[in-house]
Amino acid sequence: MRFRLLLLASTVALGACGARARLPQIAFDPPPMQPASLVVETPAVEPATVQQLPGPPAAVPATRAARPVRRGDRRAPPARVDAANRAALQEPRADGFINAVQVYAWMEGGVYRLYTAPEQVTDIALQPGESLTAVAAGDTVRWVVGDTSSGSGTARRVHILIKPSAAGLATNLVITTDRRSYHLQVESTSRTAMAAVSWTYPQDQLMALDRSGEGAGMEPLASGLDLSNLQFRYAISGDRPPWRPIRAFDDGRQVFIEFPARLDQGEAPPLFVIGADGDSQLVNYRVRGHYYVVDRLFAAAELRLGQRDQQVVRIEREDVRRHGERPSRRRAR
Repeated sequence: MRFRLLLLASTVALGACGARARLPQIAFDPPPMQPASLVVETPAVEPATVQQLPGPPAAVPATRAARPVRRGDRRAPPARVDAANRAALQEPRADGFINAVQVYAWMEGGVYRLYTAPEQVTDIALQPGESLTAVAAGDTVRWVVGDTSSGSGTARRVHILIKPSAAGLATNLVITTDRRSYHLQVESTSRTAMAAVSWTYPQDQLMALDRSGEGAGMEPLASGLDLSNLQFRYAISGDRPPWRPIRAFDDGRQVFIEFPARLDQGEAPPLFVIGADGDSQLVNYRVRGHYYVVDRLFAAAELRLGQRDQQVVRIEREDVRRHGERPSRRRAR
């Protein structure tokens, strides 16, 4: 009995020692497990993440607001001005010369090219009976500009004389009269100069033809003609018969083909409209003085006269040709 008690006491003592031996393990177990520390550190990371996330979304609306979507012409205003000036610029044409005088067709808003050279005077001749109001040049230091007149009475004609002091210069010239204003783009070359430049005035001629038919039992030149909408956008090429047209233009509804004076003294050529596939079709037109009036627009047409040795003159819209829509040049024989 005593032995058992000693054994039990030893066992309890050993158990107590074992319990005390395990206490250090219980005390050191928590340090490897630190979920509380991780939870405490996470909020310190979140503010940095929260500060970075709003950046990109806030920048997108600001960019869209500063660059609104624009429709139509996206070019900058200076580019639009340059394009408009280039479209309005009228260059000298080989078929526009009468001897050494370049004859332009005057139109509202047109800009006319003038080439000059040092030690040479270029003559700018206005319409007979037109009175000069003012002349203004962009560069008045290196260009000499003056004016004079020729004729008398209703035939009196004003001439603007211009001469550059050196080659390689460029300026513009604005001439105002009691009837209209002229805008010229002037350049100087080393040797080549235009002797003179003048204009024809289709609006005045059309109005005169229209008035000549009033009260005389003649059909008017054109009904509802808007002279402000005239567009001189047709190129004339091909043969050079005496009846070759001087120019062609339209008012957005009708095409007017101007021939040399006294067209009625010779045989008038028929007009054929050329389709996109190159086929030609005879078109109806009216003859008024030395004009053909076509009651429709066309991209290309041909005037043909003769059978065996046919003379062909082609009339073609320049804006269509520039965009690559040029019809075929097939000839009908």
